[in-house]
Amino acid sequence: MSTEVRIPTGIAGLDRVIEGGVRDNTTLLVVGSSGTGKSTFAMQYLTYGLEHGENALYISMEEPPEQILREARMLGFNLDKFYEKELFFFHSKGKDFVKLVDEQLPALVEANKNFSVKTRVVIDPLTPLTWAINDKQEQREIITKLFYTMKQLGPVLITTEEHASPGETIGEDVLIPIYMSDGAVHLTYRPIGGAFNRALEIVKMRATRHGEEVYPYIFVRGIGVVVRTTPLVSAEDMRKYDDLFDKAIRTAADLGANETVLERLAYVKENWSYPFSPKETLQIFFESQGLTDALTKEEIARRKEESVPSDVQLDIAELAASGSEEVILEVPDADSTDTGDEGLIEIEDLRELEELIQ
Repeated sequence: MSTEVRIPTGIAGLDRVIEGGVRDNTTLLVVGSSGTGKSTFAMQYLTYGLEHGENALYISMEEPPEQILREARMLGFNLDKFYEKELFFFHSKGKDFVKLVDEQLPALVEANKNFSVKTRVVIDPLTPLTWAINDKQEQREIITKLFYTMKQLGPVLITTEEHASPGETIGEDVLIPIYMSDGAVHLTYRPIGGAFNRALEIVKMRATRHGEEVYPYIFVRGIGVVVRTTPLVSAEDMRKYDDLFDKAIRTAADLGANETVLERLAYVKENWSYPFSPKETLQIFFESQGLTDALTKEEIARRKEESVPSDVQLDIAELAASGSEEVILEVPDADSTDTGDEGLIEIEDLRELEELIQ
């Protein structure tokens, strides 16, 4: 789980499920078809930064600054008061994209190095660039350089138009930008009525614990996009399964798990962020490591007597071939979060089994 300072996006509700915001000097891609509100996301993102003392750069590959400012006013964002003071536009006007990426934008970044004020960047939309370059390798190289150059200024939000074919979850035309970005959110529009018809899904968010649901969102004039989310599990809630994890780690050690497996279990314990019990996940993991097969009483007694070190992996296949009476090792029930002795094997249980054998 990340502990670095996060930069709020200003998108109401989104920051709740991405650990408070984006990391500095990263790229966030907003993907969606026409009508999903990509430009609204961009304006809201810039407005938040400007209202909190940052500078902003709006790279438009389609609309001129005057039209963007006019549309912002219609949404309730007053960007005019920042225009050419803290807010600057770079309108490509159909210029050669290669020249734009290779010369003009790097020069802009170099000139900005003399200023200490944080700058957030919007590229809206990236679509004309991707459409102008058919060769996928060349497209990837230019997008890589564009992203690398722009995030030297600060956090970057990029929008791109998607044209998904029937049955596609994400359109093929946006796969390269998604792959090259640090984070990506997917906007969908379903004109089917009901309580909502627009939804947001977080496709990726590097080094970030993020929500994994599909979140409905609405447009509110004066606010912009409002994503209907529930905050991620709190730090207090994350700790409520510590006892279960501790039992799992002890059981793994008793079953002969090596240090690497034990370290992985400890890491999972520190980073478990789901609101449900990890019981099933632990069972599956134990099985994948050969740690959930039944153990015979004789084997447990033998290991106890010989003090088998924890870094020696048991031969489960050999144990399975034994016809002796079995003792099943289980992880506690999903609803159990107490510190009782039921479920996972502990040292006391091994002594009892040894006495039974004698």
